[in-house]
Amino acid sequence: MSDELEPALQSLIETHEHPFVLIDAQYRIVGANRAYCKNYGVRKTDVIGHFCYQVSHRSSVPCHQNGEDCPHQTVFRTAAAHDVIHTHFDVRHRPEYVRIKGYPIAGRNGLQYLGEAMITVTDPEEISCDSLRMVGGSPVFLQCVEHLSRAAESEASILLTGESGVGKELAAQYIHKRSSRHDKAFLAINCAAISETMFEDELFGHERGAFTGCIGRKQGLFELADGGTLFLDEVGEIPLPLQAKLLRVLESGEFRRVGGVETLRANVRIVAATNRHLLELVTAGRYRADLYYRIASIDLRLPSLRERRADIPALAEVILKRITVSGGQRCELSDAAIRKLMSYDFPGNVRELRNTLIKAVALCRHHLIDEEYIVFAQGAMPPALSASPASLSSASVAQMTEAASAQSMAEMEAGYIARLLYTHGGHRRRVADILGISERTLYRKLKYYNLAEG
Repeated sequence: MSDELEPALQSLIETHEHPFVLIDAQYRIVGANRAYCKNYGVRKTDVIGHFCYQVSHRSSVPCHQNGEDCPHQTVFRTAAAHDVIHTHFDVRHRPEYVRIKGYPIAGRNGLQYLGEAMITVTDPEEISCDSLRMVGGSPVFLQCVEHLSRAAESEASILLTGESGVGKELAAQYIHKRSSRHDKAFLAINCAAISETMFEDELFGHERGAFTGCIGRKQGLFELADGGTLFLDEVGEIPLPLQAKLLRVLESGEFRRVGGVETLRANVRIVAATNRHLLELVTAGRYRADLYYRIASIDLRLPSLRERRADIPALAEVILKRITVSGGQRCELSDAAIRKLMSYDFPGNVRELRNTLIKAVALCRHHLIDEEYIVFAQGAMPPALSASPASLSSASVAQMTEAASAQSMAEMEAGYIARLLYTHGGHRRRVADILGISERTLYRKLKYYNLAEG
């Protein structure tokens, strides 16, 4: 069938450096260039004559019937170019995010075709960090991934906005990994957690004797992140007096350690994040306009979970694998549980979804999590937890997790942590990894819940 394609059209598609296919009005692939065959590890005879949705999406129906933005439908209806982000499958049959540029192409005898150029945005496995991968296939999520990928290629400062729990630090890590600084340090700091007196010390370090009890030199985050990326989380919480100090180093790249006289320089890219409306704070006089424009050269909003409900099942699957890894209780969601999750607005976004699933795993009687174990912050408590004393690390913990109806969220978390510790022989690093928290944070929880030895 490739031999039947008129030479002019075959020459046209071969001029594209990216993978390119030609599709007719019936969704059949009638031409493919060498770049496409090489990228996807196929021969022309493997794809020509087949439906595009079967080849690219492993689907039995056109993508618009699955709720996706279909370039075929749009281009043939409007005769205008149309760009979309889709999930395709690579040569190893793994999903990848692809930007498709669809063009109307006219053939002889009045025949119309859709030309599709395919540009890989990223491998989903790249969007990862120690606690969770960014997962999704919804149009709003895929568009967000493309914006992050394009922003990563620049050297401009980036401001990530969005509600709490949408994964801003994860997005910042993705930007760093996709940037030219990927082989240098990525450091993060929560600006809301730093007291005014310690702000300079954390960012710029100090010299020996800079203050009472200071017995040595300390490098600050700007110095440690030289050549890399510094993520400033909750940047909207910085008090006004400290904003001026941050602005100076962002403008000049120069700073001094606290108590020092030597002027140091650092080449650091800033990625900042906030769930506040900084321009409203600027108007109210509570945030410096010059600092805002310095950190927001590129302003990207991350979508809330309720804006991409279609991604909830895939997200939940990844989260469940994460919290039940390494020999823990492997759980799956029933169809009713998935429907319940997708019907909820999740004001706490992915973070709340994760906490909800942690509770569900802790309370689940069997390996199948039914809807009764999906308990939201304001919801009723599920049936009693079936954990026996033998499955816990101590009698006191068994009592704590005996009756779910009498438990608070904190008690359920304590019970879950205790079960993980028992399952993994008290290995704190492994338990911290499963929970997606640092070992230090786990230790604080153990002390708080009276689970620490001694």
